[in-house]
Amino acid sequence: MTVLNDSPFVRACRGLTVPHTPVWFMRQAGRSLPEYRKIREGIGMLDSCRRPDLVTEITLQPVRRHHVDAAILFSDIVVPIAAAGIDLDIVAGTGPVVAEPLRTAADLERLRPLAAGDVDFVAEAVRLLVAELGSTPLIGFAGAPFTLASYLIEGGPSRTYLKTKAMMYGAPDLWNALLSRLAQITLTFLRVQVEAGVSAVQLFDSWAGALSEADYRQYVMPHSAAVLRGLLDAGVPRIHFGVGTGVLLEAMGEAGADVVGVDWRTPLDVATKRIGPDRAVQGNLDPAILFAGWDVVEREARRVVAQGQSAPGHVFNLGHGVMPETDPEILTRLVALVHEISAR
Repeated sequence: MTVLNDSPFVRACRGLTVPHTPVWFMRQAGRSLPEYRKIREGIGMLDSCRRPDLVTEITLQPVRRHHVDAAILFSDIVVPIAAAGIDLDIVAGTGPVVAEPLRTAADLERLRPLAAGDVDFVAEAVRLLVAELGSTPLIGFAGAPFTLASYLIEGGPSRTYLKTKAMMYGAPDLWNALLSRLAQITLTFLRVQVEAGVSAVQLFDSWAGALSEADYRQYVMPHSAAVLRGLLDAGVPRIHFGVGTGVLLEAMGEAGADVVGVDWRTPLDVATKRIGPDRAVQGNLDPAILFAGWDVVEREARRVVAQGQSAPGHVFNLGHGVMPETDPEILTRLVALVHEISAR
């Protein structure tokens, strides 16, 4: 395993001095790029994630085009739970859809522990990428237990999380058993990526913003903390990100990450006060700003860079993923701008 410790991205994650604020974008690998759409023609999302050659090419595309400071592995958060025995598909325009949702103790038996060999295609993709990327670090990632549980219980994306919360409140023993198993699956999945050579990992708790701080601390944080704690000896920075998590930032920092991702709703200087002075931050330009014209993009990017200086380390990113309709040229210009205005 080779961690690119001197790269601006890894240094920023660790709160060290950097030559410029590093930049990468969530969902940079795919979606907005015409070369991505071309290479994915006729190939389902899950199949794409299981082909190391395709994963390698898609992951490299934004690095070549935008000159970002880090690549993120092209994959999906449901890849490990599919490998652990769950019948699901990623439906275009919808997202992950689970054939038979998990709602009883008997259902839980269908979610078996994950073995490293179940996702050997991911390890192979990481090894190929590390060889190709050279001095550009590769970020591995996984879904956090709460977000994975929400898909498994609801059967697909949800706006209300009614069934998820019903289990959380009404069947806490089953809830904790499910999240404990998901935490182990997630940890195994991330360790496979670390051992294959990623230089950092990101834990996506995309839907944790649906919870109050008290509920997050009681029902979710112990399981996310178990994943992050399990990577303490891995030697790579750990990033923790969620959407709509302004009230959870303090708790998410306490869960054990080195870097806390912040969505666009909370200014980074405010977020830093909540998270604490010993952790780096990542974020947090609103993805919609990329559609507002270059003058607005430049003004808001300068604001984000300035506010990020309040933290010991800042990785510039969007406050959520790149939208499919985004003009790739804007992203390329944004990377150059952030590098220019933050040069030390």
